[in-house]
Amino acid sequence: MKLPNHLIEAELKQFDQRFQQAVRSDAPLLDRIMRYMVKRKGKQIRPMFVLLCAKLSGQINEKTYRAASLVEILHTATLVHDDVVDDSLERRGFFSTYALWKAKANVLIGDYLLAKGLLMSLDHADYRILHILSDAVRKMSEGELLQLEKARSLNLKEEVYFEIIRNKTASLLASACAAGAWSSTENEDETEKLRHFGESTGMAFQIKDDLFDYTSDNIGKPTGNDIKEKKLSLPLIYALQQAEKSVRRKMIYTLRNENTQPERVKWVIDTVKEYGGISYATDKMNTFKSQAIEQLHQFPESPVRQGLEDMVRFVTERKF
Repeated sequence: MKLPNHLIEAELKQFDQRFQQAVRSDAPLLDRIMRYMVKRKGKQIRPMFVLLCAKLSGQINEKTYRAASLVEILHTATLVHDDVVDDSLERRGFFSTYALWKAKANVLIGDYLLAKGLLMSLDHADYRILHILSDAVRKMSEGELLQLEKARSLNLKEEVYFEIIRNKTASLLASACAAGAWSSTENEDETEKLRHFGESTGMAFQIKDDLFDYTSDNIGKPTGNDIKEKKLSLPLIYALQQAEKSVRRKMIYTLRNENTQPERVKWVIDTVKEYGGISYATDKMNTFKSQAIEQLHQFPESPVRQGLEDMVRFVTERKF
């Protein structure tokens, strides 16, 4: 499944120019770091959702480009801060900014990006879009902190897991879709419909990420990174619920004390598969995927609506 770039090819080029301009700095070190980050940007999934949702309801305009830039700025800021929190030296196959410029600089880089996003919105009186995306940042912080709190017990209930990923991951994608809709329509009803669409897509997106730890096709074998980091993802939560007490006790002991030993990590992965964790998580992902497409079908059929459907399928069928 390919991304529907052809529907917004010219708009994506315009966005790239505006985003680079939005993050540039007169401070030499900051500008060098920003240029490093821009060169290593990802697929720009979230800005694409902003542009397509704006186009679904109306016309892409300057407010849309600012909304897309704000989404990407906020997303980048959270990644920079995440690398510090997770002590991560790599990002998208390259050295992370944390690896190159260390913790102090990275905290300030994240703060700088947040300030740039705020000022860009305030300078153009994009108050509603700023409100939509500020709410996402609040939820993302709450989700991260809830995950941090619950990870210690290794006894996470499924409803708490869904609360975590709804805040931590789905909120930004939901806000991206809502901001795109508002930028071209200023219609609360359509904005809310596309917010729900984005949230369902984001939930499916995160569960797909969970599955990569157990069924990563792109490298030919599972990674077990979540297990090594003691993160309770949906396949593991389900397997812990289904396993006999003795097996569950052994799994928890392994997660706490043997989570860096490759053969023990492999045993946990195999046990999760044995108790149906992969199948269960896949079914849940497909449920959210179906919800997203159903929510999208509240809008008239069009090439843009089909493009957004393709985006949903991309995030649930991707190999990396």
